[in-house]
Amino acid sequence: MADAKKSHDPDEQLDITALAEDGADIDLTEISFDGGSDEVETLRAERDDMRDRFMRALADAENARKRGDRDRREAEQYGGSKLSRDMLPVYDNLRRALDAVTDEQKATAGPVIEGVELTLRELVNVFSKHGITAIAPQVGDTFDPQLHQAMFEAPLPGTKAGEIIQVMTEGFMLHDRLLRPAQVGVSSTPAS
Repeated sequence: MADAKKSHDPDEQLDITALAEDGADIDLTEISFDGGSDEVETLRAERDDMRDRFMRALADAENARKRGDRDRREAEQYGGSKLSRDMLPVYDNLRRALDAVTDEQKATAGPVIEGVELTLRELVNVFSKHGITAIAPQVGDTFDPQLHQAMFEAPLPGTKAGEIIQVMTEGFMLHDRLLRPAQVGVSSTPAS
């Protein structure tokens, strides 16, 4: 038993379990692990590096998921903007056709005009279903460059500079984005 307490050669393997079975008293403070501290520090550095890489990869994956969700939502809301923009002249032409109808034409071609009105109403319903809303400025409204496009400026007595004096075409929004500005004429009457 006294042999268990004798000094230990660091290069020699020590079977602690065999000594414990023999009933030897083992003092673990006397066992040295020379050269092990460098290895432990290396392993800790590797662990820290791997943890850092893992956290970065996790953050990148989360950012990619959020970016993908945002792109998907934008595609759902604004993916049809090109088609919507291409349909606006159809709306404009139907509106012009109805604006040009006289009372005499209504009497003679009533069902045709009613068909055009129904077609325009259905187109407006489809626009509404897909988040397209009209920007319909009125004469006398103030010009807003975020929503309106000035097609001309003219001095008009009785108006103030920046007032809308004529509306050529309505504008449209697709959800919260401008699809097409309203085309208007603007007063350039100087302040008196």
